[in-house]
Amino acid sequence: MGLDRCSRLCPCIAPRLGQPATWLLRDLGLLGALCDQMEGLDPIQTLVIVGLSQARLGHSGSSLTALPWPGCDSGFGKETAKKLDSMGFTVLATVLELNSPGAIELRTCCSPRLRLLQLDLTKPGDISRVLEFTKAHTTSTGLWGLVNNAGHNEVVADAELSPVATFRSCMEVNFFGALELTKGLLPLLRSSRGRIVTVGSPAGDMPYPCLGAYGTSKAAVALLMDTFSCELLPWGVKVSIIQPGCFKTESVRNVGQWEKRKQLLLANLPQELLQAYGKDYIEHLHGQFLRSLRLAMSDLSPVVDAITDALLAARPRRRYYPGQGLGLMYFIHYYLPEGLRRRFLQAFFISHCLPRALQPGQPGATPPRDAAQDPNLSLGPSPAVAR
Repeated sequence: MGLDRCSRLCPCIAPRLGQPATWLLRDLGLLGALCDQMEGLDPIQTLVIVGLSQARLGHSGSSLTALPWPGCDSGFGKETAKKLDSMGFTVLATVLELNSPGAIELRTCCSPRLRLLQLDLTKPGDISRVLEFTKAHTTSTGLWGLVNNAGHNEVVADAELSPVATFRSCMEVNFFGALELTKGLLPLLRSSRGRIVTVGSPAGDMPYPCLGAYGTSKAAVALLMDTFSCELLPWGVKVSIIQPGCFKTESVRNVGQWEKRKQLLLANLPQELLQAYGKDYIEHLHGQFLRSLRLAMSDLSPVVDAITDALLAARPRRRYYPGQGLGLMYFIHYYLPEGLRRRFLQAFFISHCLPRALQPGQPGATPPRDAAQDPNLSLGPSPAVAR
């Protein structure tokens, strides 16, 4: 591809992927391929519309219910509830604790239209109570939208190191919680021809290192919502999935929480696995994870805007990808060889080191040939661990 054409299309690509991602594509020799993909598109198709659609539906009298985990007392759920309340909607917002700082903030800054409901998605009684309350309080206005914002994760570690209970807890909250709430409110949503919006994760689309339990549950809920989208089409119910990048929500900022979870993992790890992988291996993963969190975006508005657009736009998208660099990630995931996909995720998230049993000098240590040739695989503990 000629340099002139590359220079002409770069201004269109950079805003979508971010300047660092564009430079990386150029250095990998992939910018030309991406430009080839984009040059055949209609100019309107290449635009990324950030913000809300100008075409709105007139549902100011309907109720919008947001039912997230741990709830609207933090992160995307809290900010979305505040925005929808300011737009004049009746919002039924669930929180894990009615006296949490986030719940108190919502009571202080929002109008009396916003109602706070206590909900623990692992307790069937809580779910039944919230469903009954919602049905009772929307008989006159109808229910326009449901927001599933479940995002539960306990462990950042290899799948073999993650307890089976972690997989079950992620599925219980992220998948079964969304399933129960959606099924319970479908009669109301079918009557209003309303919206279902679910916050997923790119970890459900691609194999992020050390997020096996979380990613599996997010992949399951995304497939479930795609199924609902097809089945509810005759009823006029539109279903959208938000796949956000890394943002600085409360859970991301809480480094102490992740430290406690790492210590709990080490304390409960079977001795055989601890001997094979080594404590340094887990410390290395933890350090890499914390490093990746420092790159998180502090402005949550792209996700809030995506949720709002999915609820209110005349023609909402099936998928929203708020956050810098996601276009590059998905391009690499779908179009490049598996080896490059793995190296990219390691470079931007977690780059493994060799487990103790495979390190040189250990009895019977024979690293796999592809692992030995992987430039992104460290042959020992991280410098921080070594110090």
